[in-house]
Order: sequence, then structure tokens, then C-alpha cells
Amino acid sequence: MLRIAFAILMQLTLMAGIAAAQDSQDAPAASAVQDRSSTGGAQTLEDILARQRGENIDDSFRRDDTGAGALGAEMTQQLGTLGGASDPELWRAFRYNAADLSVSAGGDVAAVLVQDGGMRWLSFREGPLRTYGGWLLLGTLAALTVFYLLRGRVRIDAPSTGRTVTRFQFIERFAHWMLAGSFVLLGLTGLASLFGRLFIAPYLGKDINAGLLIWSKWVHNNVSWAFMLALIMVFVMWVAHNIPNRTDLVWIRQMGGIVGKNHPPAKKFNFGQKLIFWSVIVLGASISASGLSLLFPFELPLFGKTFAILNDLGLPQLVGYGALPVELAPQEEMQLAQSWHAIISFVLMAIILAHIYIGSVGMEGAFDAMGNGEVDEAWAHQHHSIWLEEMREKGAVSQGGNDRGRAEGATPAE
Repeated sequence: MLRIAFAILMQLTLMAGIAAAQDSQDAPAASAVQDRSSTGGAQTLEDILARQRGENIDDSFRRDDTGAGALGAEMTQQLGTLGGASDPELWRAFRYNAADLSVSAGGDVAAVLVQDGGMRWLSFREGPLRTYGGWLLLGTLAALTVFYLLRGRVRIDAPSTGRTVTRFQFIERFAHWMLAGSFVLLGLTGLASLFGRLFIAPYLGKDINAGLLIWSKWVHNNVSWAFMLALIMVFVMWVAHNIPNRTDLVWIRQMGGIVGKNHPPAKKFNFGQKLIFWSVIVLGASISASGLSLLFPFELPLFGKTFAILNDLGLPQLVGYGALPVELAPQEEMQLAQSWHAIISFVLMAIILAHIYIGSVGMEGAFDAMGNGEVDEAWAHQHHSIWLEEMREKGAVSQGGNDRGRAEGATPAE
């Protein structure tokens, strides 16, 4: 009889346990407000696990819950603190950069003791920035290779006339090559800094990688001044020739002669070259500004002021975001500047790869324009016929060679 009663009791206990488990599964996974009484108002283990899973949590209780309610639980309670009290207000102030600190040296940056935004920046740098930036460059190279295999080199239709016209003066070529050379060095040293740990250190060793990155940093910081100077020179010399006009519509309609056999008329710069010019000027200026902010982070903070302007214009709210933060620590300014600097650099590098392709293997005779500054009259007529007529009117076409070019390869432009 006792054995039967014990079996019935065990069965009832098991059924109660199953029902309780089902009730717990039907209940919400987590309540809207966490019960933090056991930790005296401090974060719980569930809060920590949620952050580790990448979930967004409301951490206002850490920022705002101060005073006696935020003291640690008694030592006799679960997860209690030694002595029954702690200093959450002080650590919370450190965490959110609100502590009243005084430092003997280092300025504002030394007063920032905890700055977890650096982890978000590091994750972005090692993740999306490397991934998408690297694939952008590789994809551009692949697309140019496929285009070359399908289209081939753009040849000069008419035979050479033997007469040349000065395409670019020495000072123009000097500015162009200073801009190009400095940009190549900046691009290579920047890529080494970003990808060195992945592609240099594993094969050549950490010591070689460290030495290379130290050298890259020195080159990057100093060559940047040549880039900015050349950017200003190129803008001053060529901006008047790169204002869009009606002729560009014909160039666009005929796809610049790259697709098909048409050769649309153009002045000194066609529409494609104007796109390159304004891309270099606008993106190069943005790269320069963010680079200066990185060189002088405490004297030239950019993003706090920029965010304030955007907030005043209402642009973040227009695209569904709230107001952007305007009170940024110096470290946050540097992280944002470095991210923007790298993103825009990747975009400009992809554009410059296309420019290098057209100016070298993509178009016959194009390199001469920046090589020695002289181009054959037949080439000038095919690609820049309006500009050639202007040069003829100024008497800037050389008298070498023969006259067959005027009849065969250099007919007057319409």
C-alpha cells in the first residue's frame, strides 16, 4: 500500500513539473523590464549575455540609476558585494565620459578613461571596411580586364599626320604627375596599414610587417602634403575647362566613343574626363579634410560640427534617423575621421584605376598627352576635335610631317 501511494505521489510531481515547464515556455522570453533587485540595480547576467549575443539592450539603468538604489546588494544576498556597497556612480561616470576629472597632462583626451566606441570602430575596420573595400578594388580590376577583352584598345582611325599639338604644358604635367604619384603612394601605404596584418605578417613575419607599417605611416603623413598641393594646382589650372556644357550631351549620347565607333566632338576635356576631374577634386578634398583631422585631431575635429549642421537641416530625421550626436570625445572624432577617410579613399582608388586604364592600355596615344605633352593631330581630331580647331586658330599646331592629315585624318570639326 505504501509503495502504491509513493508511486502516485511521484506521478503527480512529474505532471506538475511538466505543466510548469509548459507555462514557462508560453510566457515571454524576457520581460520588458528586467528584475535587477538581486544585483541592487546593477546589470544582470542576462544583460551581459544579451550584449554578447549582439542584441540591443536598454542600458539607461546604467547611465541614470544613481544614488542609494544603485548600491550593491548586501553580501548575504545573491551576487552581493563585499561590504554591501560599491561605487557604481563613479564607474558609470567613467563609462559615459561624465566624470569630473582633472589631469596633469594630455588635455581632453587624457580625461577619457573608458571609450568602448573603439571596439565598434575596430569591428568595422576589420570587417566591412576590409571586405567591401577589398572587393571593390578587385571587382574594378576584373571589370576592366573583361572590358578590355571584349572591346580591345581604342585605336586611332586615321593614319598619323606627323603634325603635333601641345596637349598639356609642363606645369600641367608636373601637377598631374605629382598628384598621381602621391596618390599611388598614399594608396599603397594605406592598404598596407589596413591589410598588413592579414597578408604581410603571416608570410614575411611580424617584425617585417611592423617595420613596413612604421615606414608606411611616415610616408603617408608626409606625402599627403604633396597630394593636397597638387590637388589645388590641378583645380586652379583646369576648373574652367571642366564646366559642363552642351557638347557633353553629345558625348553622353554616343557613350564617348568607347562603345561603338562614333567619336563625339569635345573641347579640351570631354565629359568622361570631367567626371574624373570632379571626382578627384570632390573626393580628394574630402580625403584631405579627414586626413588633416587625423593629423591634428584635437585642433581640427570635424564630425561633431558636421553632425550639428546636419541636425539643423533635418537631414538625419528625413532618412529615418534621430539626431546625430554632437558631443564627441576626441577618440570618437578620430574613429569617425579614419572610417570616412578609408571609405572615400577606396571609392577614389576604384575611379583612378579606370582612369589609369584609359590613359595607358585602353586608348592608343592617350599616354603621350601626359608623357611629353604632345599629341598627333589625328589623335586630337578623333578625340577632341573642337579643341583642335581652337589650337589651329591660335597657330599652335606644328608644321612637321606632310599635309595628308588635313584631308584624311584631320578634317575640320563641325
